[in-house]
Amino acid sequence: MSQASTTPPVIADVIRLVQRSRLDLSSEKHLQEGVAEVLKAAGIAYEREKRLSPKDIPDFLIAGGVVVECKMRNKSKKMDIFRQLARYATYPEVTAIILASNVSMGLPPEIEGTPLFAASLSQGWI
Repeated sequence: MSQASTTPPVIADVIRLVQRSRLDLSSEKHLQEGVAEVLKAAGIAYEREKRLSPKDIPDFLIAGGVVVECKMRNKSKKMDIFRQLARYATYPEVTAIILASNVSMGLPPEIEGTPLFAASLSQGWI
């Protein structure tokens, strides 16, 4: 069974929206602004930079506990990204994580028991 066929609807919708959008990839802040516009236009409720702890502040927390974290190539190391996602996964209010990125990296289907998904930022430009 593929991951796509088992993805909850709101998560699949967010992934599809992000992947189909031509987001500004000139900086992580521009990327975050674009994702916010896409979510808002789709009527998806979210909190921007919701503080989980003094150190852990995901870019978006969608209703239901879905984190969307934006990462740009050449700005973050893969292991740093993974460690950050692993920290987010330890919070009980986080039910799933979507990494919206143009960084090519392999991800497990879950971290700390929390489902993990990837949204490729390059697809909207193909």
